[in-house]
Amino acid sequence: MVFAATGVLVSLAGMSLSAHDMWIEPARFTPNVGDVVALRLRVGEALLGDPIARDARLVREFVVEDTDGRRPVVGRDGSDPAGLVRAASPGLLVVGYHSTPSVVDLTADKFNQYLREEGLDAIAADRATRRTTDRGARDTFIRCAKALVLAGAPTTAQADRVLGLPLELVAERNPYALGASSDLPVRLTYEGRPMAGVLVVALNKLNPAERQSARTDREGRVRFRIVAGGTWLIKAVHLMPDAAGSDTAFTSYWASLTFGSNPRT
Repeated sequence: MVFAATGVLVSLAGMSLSAHDMWIEPARFTPNVGDVVALRLRVGEALLGDPIARDARLVREFVVEDTDGRRPVVGRDGSDPAGLVRAASPGLLVVGYHSTPSVVDLTADKFNQYLREEGLDAIAADRATRRTTDRGARDTFIRCAKALVLAGAPTTAQADRVLGLPLELVAERNPYALGASSDLPVRLTYEGRPMAGVLVVALNKLNPAERQSARTDREGRVRFRIVAGGTWLIKAVHLMPDAAGSDTAFTSYWASLTFGSNPRT
């Protein structure tokens, strides 16, 4: 079942496609053990965004997983922050948000821009072959956001977890335990299988113009150089044509992963 986008998502979906990232922004990425952390949902660009209030109609799953297991992220409908979580035990808390589908109609110019910015070359080439680049498109989009929160001191034994999001970015090292300037391997999966050839982008809020980008290898992996300081966002998009006769032309999955780059950021 497809839910129409509401409120802030409707207004932002129709804007320039440069303002389409969605991420989880904790009030603190490195709380003390026992602290309650506010989790904000944001949509925008360069890690500057507008709030998305909690809306039960848009939430398929909003969870946190730590050493004690998995549990729902609590929150009040209509509120910003969208959720609250207690850092009950030392270690990494992996927060995941999976939205219900929303629909947006895009003009030809905006859709072509979207394809260029997200590196969706195969879709763009197909549209050129079919001579449909002058046509707009209706897109069903689904958000798959994660955030890594550290309580206590970092260790290399702590790890990101696979939450089972349709499109998921997984950090294969603990970003909080990296050196001052180290590589972070990240794996992208779709429905649990590695995705090859997908453009993945990493940026830091302190200097978002200096973006790193790479396409995933056969195992769905990329590597990014993570420098100390600031908040990091890693993101990727997977777009698929819908079957003939569908109400929409495409379905897209938008994955994001946020974290602080060193303790106490």
